[in-house]
Amino acid sequence: MRSLRFDGWIAGVGTASGARVVLGHWPRSPFGPFSDVMVEGADGHRLLLAPTAETAEFVAGTYVFDEVRVVPVEVTVTGRRRWTVTAPPLHLEFSTGRRTLPGLALRVVPGRLAVRPAWIALWDRPARLLLGAHTHAGARAGRHQWYGARDLHPVTSATVTCKGESLGALAPVEPPVRFGTGSTPRPPCLVRVTTTVTLEQGRSTTGVAS
Repeated sequence: MRSLRFDGWIAGVGTASGARVVLGHWPRSPFGPFSDVMVEGADGHRLLLAPTAETAEFVAGTYVFDEVRVVPVEVTVTGRRRWTVTAPPLHLEFSTGRRTLPGLALRVVPGRLAVRPAWIALWDRPARLLLGAHTHAGARAGRHQWYGARDLHPVTSATVTCKGESLGALAPVEPPVRFGTGSTPRPPCLVRVTTTVTLEQGRSTTGVAS
């Protein structure tokens, strides 16, 4: 097995219309800095918006989508708590609040320990019970994902539009998104995370035999 590490943030929000949006913002990754957006509509249609063909192929080789589009994905953070995401045809703005008990607990875990698979696996069941999310999961093409959470802030407000039309008020991420076994927490939140993806030897990062 070989590993690829992505360091950054994952934000998940639901909307009153039933659409759910997951942002991955990765300042450090094997592909350089990039962001991607996963959208599941109320009708169950799963869409990936990624900035390059390479990142789109990798993410689509790990998760499951009905449609993949390569579009500019721009993320701006103002004052650390106000996020603006543009990924045509989607526009997302959200604000975060002060960290609550889960965030405070994650902050005290040493960084080197937080990313170890054994530690991550230990917290899978509590995370599923408390937040409705897995800390690790199998993926496509023989891959496995390990989510080493480092911090968590609640999302307190959000505006989501698609093609200029509102998708409704902020809501829990329900039902759970179906991009793969792993998921984002049920309560809308922003998670500081180091994600490790392990690949089988003999497979490329795009899932094609090398």
